[in-house]
Amino acid sequence: MNLVIASSIGAIGMAILVMFIRVKAAKKPASAKKIILPPIFMSTGALMFLHPYFRVTPLEILEALTVGMLFSILLVKTSKFEIRDNDIYLKRSKAFVFILIGLLVIRVIMKSILSSSIDYGQLSGMFWILAFGMIVPWRIAMYVNYRKLQLELRNIN
Repeated sequence: MNLVIASSIGAIGMAILVMFIRVKAAKKPASAKKIILPPIFMSTGALMFLHPYFRVTPLEILEALTVGMLFSILLVKTSKFEIRDNDIYLKRSKAFVFILIGLLVIRVIMKSILSSSIDYGQLSGMFWILAFGMIVPWRIAMYVNYRKLQLELRNIN
């Protein structure tokens, strides 16, 4: 149970960090690199599955990916770009912070409930898959929208 509490505190810390990064990012022009790199950096976490303690069943993979993809819909809907000063910027969304907090609360509740029936290692693996299943579709959608605006910007100039 201590591991569940510690990882929940870590998740809260990460959520706060993401909120600060998001606010700061909205002040600078977006780039393809800034959109693509986070999932690439996060993918290194898949190395945890080399250790048997973190391995999950195919059904657990499917469940975690499905939930992650469903959660990503909220992030896609609140991540919009705009052209400003001949550059592309991420629009600030008041809903993003509330959605991020809501997803965090759901995650902590799910982790608390599931920790009584799923081993901590497996649960950690499932939540990494959930997060990866959330960030990849979100970032793909962001990249597609960014490229559309980039083409539009080129046509204007």
